[in-house]
Amino acid sequence: MLSTQVAATAADTSDPREGLRAVASLRTLADTLELQQVEAALRTGMTWQQIADALGVTRQAVHKKHARRVDPAIRIPGKRA
Repeated sequence: MLSTQVAATAADTSDPREGLRAVASLRTLADTLELQQVEAALRTGMTWQQIADALGVTRQAVHKKHARRVDPAIRIPGKRA
């Protein structure tokens, strides 16, 4: 199912079970996309603070969510090797 169809299902309140499954699917998609963008940002040299600012969260929040999930081959600015 296309993400636009999933979003439409998530917004439709006529069948809450289907809607909730669609919301969970969108959450998984958003998490996956966020991690990909965080990794891309780190590859370009962005700091955790810059990433946090772009996401509208604290540096601590973005670091806690993604630090252990980031591809270990990515060189993170400010991290000691």
